[in-house]
Amino acid sequence: MILHRIMTAIAIGSLWLALSAMNAEAKTKVTSQPFGKMPDGTAVEIFTLSDGAYEARIATYGGIVVSLKAPDRNGKPADVVLGFDDLDGYVANSNGTSASFFGAIIGRYANRIARGSFALNGQKYSLPLNNGENSLHGGPHGFNNVVWKGKPVANGVEFSYLSKDGEAGYPGNLSARVRYTLVKGNLRIEYWATTDKDTVVNLTNHSYFNLAGQRDILNHQLMLHASRFTPVDAGLIPTGELKSVASTPFDFRKATAIGERINADDEQLHRGRGYDHNWVLDSGGGKLVEAAELYDPSSGRVLKVLTDQPGIQFYSGNFLDGSIKGKGGKPDELHSGLCLETQHFPDSPNHSDFPTTELKPGGRYHTVTVYSFSAR
Repeated sequence: MILHRIMTAIAIGSLWLALSAMNAEAKTKVTSQPFGKMPDGTAVEIFTLSDGAYEARIATYGGIVVSLKAPDRNGKPADVVLGFDDLDGYVANSNGTSASFFGAIIGRYANRIARGSFALNGQKYSLPLNNGENSLHGGPHGFNNVVWKGKPVANGVEFSYLSKDGEAGYPGNLSARVRYTLVKGNLRIEYWATTDKDTVVNLTNHSYFNLAGQRDILNHQLMLHASRFTPVDAGLIPTGELKSVASTPFDFRKATAIGERINADDEQLHRGRGYDHNWVLDSGGGKLVEAAELYDPSSGRVLKVLTDQPGIQFYSGNFLDGSIKGKGGKPDELHSGLCLETQHFPDSPNHSDFPTTELKPGGRYHTVTVYSFSAR
C-alpha cells in the first residue's frame, strides 16, 4: 500500500514537472485581429506572436511575415523585414514583381522551373510563365497569393491550404500546412504536405531581411556553409554544374561583407545583376544544421539560418529599384533587403542528378527552417 502511494506520488510529480516544462516553454503570446478583406470579400486575419522584445506579425494572406521585430545590441527593437503597412499594399503588388513575394510562403515550387514545364512519369506538365520564359515561385497565382486558414497553436500559428489537382498546372491535390512559432528569438517554420497523385513540391519563405532596419544590406556580413553553388544560364536556370566557390565572388565560407564583391567583373554576377543563386549546403540536407549567418555591424543584430534542406538561395535584392513604396511609404531601393530562402535546388524536376522534389501518395513532405535572432 505504501509502495503504491509512493509510486503514485512519483507519477503525479513527473506529470506535474512535464506540464510545468510545457507551460514554461509555451509563453509566447498569440493574438489575432482582422487585416482587411480581399477584392472578392474574403476576410484576412493577422496573427501577432510576442515573446519579450521579439514580435512577429503573420497574415493568412500568403502566410506573409508582415513584420518581424528583433532588438539590437542596446535592446532597441526594430522591424527587420520589408513589406507593406496593410493588406492593400500586398494585394496591389501581387503582379509578379519582387514585392509579390515579400515575406510569403512560396509554392508549389520555390524558385524557377525552366520554360514552365517538367515531365513526371512520362507525362509533361505545363506551368504558367511569369519570369520571362520560366515559371517562378509557383507562377503568377502561387501560394503567396491565396488566403490560408489560420489557427493559433502553442507559441505560434499554423496555416493550411488545399492546392487542388491542376492548380497552376501541378498534378495532385496537395494538402499543405505551415507552422510558425516564435520562442526566444527563434522563428521556426515547419512545412508539411501530402498528395493523392505523384507531384513535385518545394516550399520556402521569401522574407526580405534588413538587420539594420534602414539603408541597404551591402555592409551586412554573410557566411554560408557551402563549398559549391549552382551556376545559371542567361535565364537564371541552373546549368546542372555544381561549381566550387573557391576563388570566386561566391565564396562566403568566411564572413564577408555583401558589397565587397557584388560588383566584380564576373559572368554569374552579371547574369543575376548581383547575387541570385542557389548554394549547395555542405550538410547535404536531411538534418537541421546551421546553413548561414548574417551580421549587421551597425546594429549588432545577428541572424542564423538553420535548415534541413540541401540548398539556400541568397538573393541580394537586385531587382528592387525604388518604384515600390513599402512601409511608411518609403521606397524600397536597390539592395534594401536580402533573402535567404532554404530550398531544394531550382529546376530540380528537370535535373535528374539534383536532389529529388517528387512527392508520392502515402509519402509526406516535411521540412524545418529556423531563423534565429540575437545581438552582439
